[in-house]
Amino acid sequence: MSENITRFRVEIPETALADLRRRLSETRWPDAETVDDWTQGVPLDQLRELCEHWEKDYDWRAAESRLNAFPQYRTEIDGLGIHFLHVRSPHPDATPLLLTHGWPGSVLEFLDAIDPLTNPDDPADAFHVVCPSLPGYGFSDKPRTPGWNVHRIAEAWIELMDRLGYQRFGAHGGDWGTSITTGIAQRVPERIIGIHLAPPLAPPDPDTFDDLTDAERAAIADLDRAKKTEDGYSVQQGTRPQTLGYALTDSPVGQCAWILEKFHAWTDPKHPLTREQMLDNITLYWLTGTATSSARLYWESIAEIQKIFTEPTPSTVDVPVGAALFPAELLSPSRRWVAKRFTDLRQWSELPRGGHFGAFEQPELFVRDVRSFFRLVAPKKS
Repeated sequence: MSENITRFRVEIPETALADLRRRLSETRWPDAETVDDWTQGVPLDQLRELCEHWEKDYDWRAAESRLNAFPQYRTEIDGLGIHFLHVRSPHPDATPLLLTHGWPGSVLEFLDAIDPLTNPDDPADAFHVVCPSLPGYGFSDKPRTPGWNVHRIAEAWIELMDRLGYQRFGAHGGDWGTSITTGIAQRVPERIIGIHLAPPLAPPDPDTFDDLTDAERAAIADLDRAKKTEDGYSVQQGTRPQTLGYALTDSPVGQCAWILEKFHAWTDPKHPLTREQMLDNITLYWLTGTATSSARLYWESIAEIQKIFTEPTPSTVDVPVGAALFPAELLSPSRRWVAKRFTDLRQWSELPRGGHFGAFEQPELFVRDVRSFFRLVAPKKS
């Protein structure tokens, strides 16, 4: 192992868990919403029920044990400590695969996918998995100076794969991971076997406006609706993350509500995450105190995402691409819009279940789709 890489285990002090329970028990609750739905935010009764379970019955140690079942490491890149899982397949010819999460996600999203990715029945489907925590997220360090945007993270991930000895590799990303993975492909295309995105970011193509399909009209309507009713979190995190952070860092109920709202809005209502899955992820944010540092990625990078949807001609991506569209995804671009930006679109998958957190919600479908894409771009003998 490189001297620049050290082993890591999650070991949260019991005092931190006791403090969490105390804070939950002393919550000062607001009055209830004046509507009978989620249009004003998380309903009071649902949040109180979840937080009562969090205080009295939830077991963080089970999540900690699941994390510690996988090899974890830390390394310093560009002055910042980066936490990552590195799980090598028993099959030496496995394809190196970099998995990148987004907000409000974490490496926990991928835990149920790691074993089937690294230990498949067919060695031709095997991967060596590398799964880092974004800067300011989880057990990675929090940037102390500005500049850690999606471009710098892409550069850091390339350096990470260098240190691990992977000259050519595949990559998957969702949410911020989509932009970071795309950035890696644009920087070092010669090193990329292929990228799998859930979904790719591509704007509506004006050349199609005279011939829109029903799905494309719906996608444009979703973009408009998101600007009007769903983008409050993004505007706040993209403009004043520090102000927001005081409340979320001091109140576990505040942190819970901030993330629970997104789990409600962005996941498949027919196949919801369990309470334990949601609380594992929420508790990770709470225990690491990363509400503010994770939100700052919006302040650093949201303008880059907006440029994709406002520039006349977004920059193209020319490596092999697999597109995974889960049905409850927030935004679903059409295939021809994606193909205009991603010039080597090899796989287009419209999956039957799942939402924005595809690997978290539907790990079996996620693994199946990743395998099918890399069979196309990196075929190996069984």
